[in-house]
Amino acid sequence: MLDILRFQNFKSWRDTGEIRFAPITGFFGTNSSGKSSILQFLLMLKQTVESNDQQRVLHLGSDHTYVDLGTSYDILHQQITERPSQISFSLSWSDPNFNNTFRLPTNVVEASLGPGNSIPFLGDPVDKFNFEAVINMDEDEMLCHEFSYSYFARDRWHSVGMHDVSTPNFQNAYELTYAGVPEQIAFSREGKLLPPPVKSYGFPSDARAYFQAGEFTQELSLLFEQVFQRLFYLGPLRDFPKRSYTWSGEKPQDVGRRGELAVAALLAAKKRDPEVEIKVASWLKKLKLVDDFQVQPIAPNRRDYEVRLCSRPNSAKAVLITDVGFGVSQILPVLVLCYYAPEGSTVILEQPEIHLHPFVQAGLADLFVEVSRERNLQIIIESHSEHLLRRLQRRIAEAKLITYEQTALYFCDMDDAGASHLIPLALDEFGNINNWPQGFFGDEMGDLVAMTEAAMQRQMVSDAS
Repeated sequence: MLDILRFQNFKSWRDTGEIRFAPITGFFGTNSSGKSSILQFLLMLKQTVESNDQQRVLHLGSDHTYVDLGTSYDILHQQITERPSQISFSLSWSDPNFNNTFRLPTNVVEASLGPGNSIPFLGDPVDKFNFEAVINMDEDEMLCHEFSYSYFARDRWHSVGMHDVSTPNFQNAYELTYAGVPEQIAFSREGKLLPPPVKSYGFPSDARAYFQAGEFTQELSLLFEQVFQRLFYLGPLRDFPKRSYTWSGEKPQDVGRRGELAVAALLAAKKRDPEVEIKVASWLKKLKLVDDFQVQPIAPNRRDYEVRLCSRPNSAKAVLITDVGFGVSQILPVLVLCYYAPEGSTVILEQPEIHLHPFVQAGLADLFVEVSRERNLQIIIESHSEHLLRRLQRRIAEAKLITYEQTALYFCDMDDAGASHLIPLALDEFGNINNWPQGFFGDEMGDLVAMTEAAMQRQMVSDAS
């Protein structure tokens, strides 16, 4: 799961500072304040990982990716005109499951002093990692200037990475960097140059030659990729409901960025985990949206399916999802993703409350608390919903299902110069926000005062006449 993210010179962010992620993380704020850019940065890394182009340093996207960010000019903070410019970022993550997949080799680094001068490390498991990278931007060209992985083992941090040492006469030359080596061992890298990194985070195959058990460099890259393979996303604009859905037995990776694969995911889960549909139906009922919910084939041995539901307990006949309120089709992908994503995943939801009644918006907070506890999901939301936030505060105050330490809530704001700023909300153990930003959810008190004054003035005019 994600622990900390920080990036610099990306879109409206000069510097985000360290963003701590918790089991439930929420970003609130006004429109165009930079909330979505934080999520977009993570999605940019995800589509970079999934790209087949090993030389693509950052995948800025297209019509068919999670996010389309345009060109390097578009993503630089305030369209910096000086070239070259840099985007830098760091990402920390932890997962106990990695204990079973990554162990430091007993002899990691082979020093250049000759045979037998290897540097010993324990083969202890590692479960906390940090990644840092600096990307040079020059016109439309991107170059990974440097990157490094850090991990904690044997009571100290160790790091390994690559650094650009190109000169005008010698392009695309990199050297290996390593920290944490015992001082009595001299590790000379003179003359030992490597080709460019794979994308912006991977060691080229040549790097293995500098290590005993050099495969661990590839494992570090794989661990970075696993972080984003376990990250799932649902956007704010979701598909309209359909009278029928086609499914031929495929198993989608997720519900689609617009929720267009939610029904296919439900059908795919029936054999693997029938509990998914049961949970989805249960939550639809708990949120008082429907009384009964079923996905069924239109006819035997057909690949066409329909979603039928009953709105009320005494409904005589189930109707199609297209014939009920729009909210059901909008929340359905949220519910499906929360139970379809593998346990231990990170789920990003943009405006999950869109088109939903305030009662249902508040209920979303209960959904997120439940899947965070029961399925070990990390939920990251970008929201405008006061009702969702208030329910989350209530659950923290009740101290039964979630504590304030298990949340990380932020308010995004933008200054007059067009730079975004992040304010961590000071949430205490009783659910109180002790640094409530001005205008967090508009000016409710101001509207009430203005309404009262207007009513009094009208009443005075009426009495005078």
